[in-house]
Amino acid sequence: MLAKRIIPCLDVKDGRVVKGTNFINLQDSGSAVELAHRYYIENADELVFLDITATEEKRKTLIELVKEVGRVIRIPFTVGGGISTLTDIGNLLDAGADKVSLNSAIVRNPNLIEEASKIFGSQAIVAAIDVKKVNGKYLVYIQGGKQQTQLEGFKWCKEVCDRGAGEILLTSIDHDGTRKGYNLEFLKKLADLVTIPVIASGGAGAKEHFLEAFKFTNVDACLAASLFHYNQLNIIELKKYLSDNNIGIRL
Repeated sequence: MLAKRIIPCLDVKDGRVVKGTNFINLQDSGSAVELAHRYYIENADELVFLDITATEEKRKTLIELVKEVGRVIRIPFTVGGGISTLTDIGNLLDAGADKVSLNSAIVRNPNLIEEASKIFGSQAIVAAIDVKKVNGKYLVYIQGGKQQTQLEGFKWCKEVCDRGAGEILLTSIDHDGTRKGYNLEFLKKLADLVTIPVIASGGAGAKEHFLEAFKFTNVDACLAASLFHYNQLNIIELKKYLSDNNIGIRL
């Protein structure tokens, strides 16, 4: 069995790491390069870097910042934000990213998943999916969580899997930044529905939340941001706690 992964997420705006609640009220959390290096030293398994306003502001992810982050870490590195073409993907992989995260672009053009996975390999393509419960149904949101679509969450997750995505990064907008725990309801069903790895995102507030996600769902990784940014939880300590509770993790 593959070891479970702990993944810090750097949500970047104007070159700085930010964090909000339910995708709004963003607060500055520090330098992307400094935090990336710190997480590498703290034994993070991977890193996710999301330029969260790139799509909304119709600009490309900050290539130079990606290069800087890539120079200070030696762990897999996923980059997302404002990626809409095969050229964008190639440029980011050339700049040092190991994977790219696609969200709004694949909703608008689902064929991009198939095209990208054929050229770059499915292992380099992460489908980032943001869901929110509306009238009892999970709907997919794009544009950094600002635009509701009529795509049903589970159906879209299954489609990106079938089209060739190598991984799903699933964020629950309802849980994002609340620190009340991951959306176990959605994650339980999702991990049994798809055949690719699932990263849980949105809601981590304590080490117990990571344990719950790994014990009660089949997710492959848990992602968190502010909990790590503000030193409220150390990755080394978290991994020891999970290992002590019989979760297979790389120490």
